[in-house]
Amino acid sequence: MNKTYAILGAILICLGIVLGAFGAHGLKDILTLDEISSFEVGVRYQLYHGIIMLMLGLNGKQIPLNSYYLFGFIIGTILFSFSIYALCSDRAMSIDLSIIGPVTPIGGGILILTWIYLIINIARSKIKN
Repeated sequence: MNKTYAILGAILICLGIVLGAFGAHGLKDILTLDEISSFEVGVRYQLYHGIIMLMLGLNGKQIPLNSYYLFGFIIGTILFSFSIYALCSDRAMSIDLSIIGPVTPIGGGILILTWIYLIINIARSKIKN
């Protein structure tokens, strides 16, 4: 087991649940339906990557782990999901955050590259079928 992965994954999951509930209940009268829908995408991707980090952490002896996965999933999730949260709420806060718009696809690209790297390393590993 790798405690760092497991703990960070659990934190992402917990925070995702809190933000999901906040988006569904606390923001329903503040954000538009499109903004809530986008907010939910950020939550969903945060939960997905929290789950994979938790799984990697709990199976650390069977899956070859290195800091690139940890860095990729954490930084990618923060850039992707949290930029979506900010962009969805900028109108409600009367702040123009459109300048951070390009951050979302950068975060998504980091997540994709991390997944590709994980796939390659699993394929190369000596994990028994």
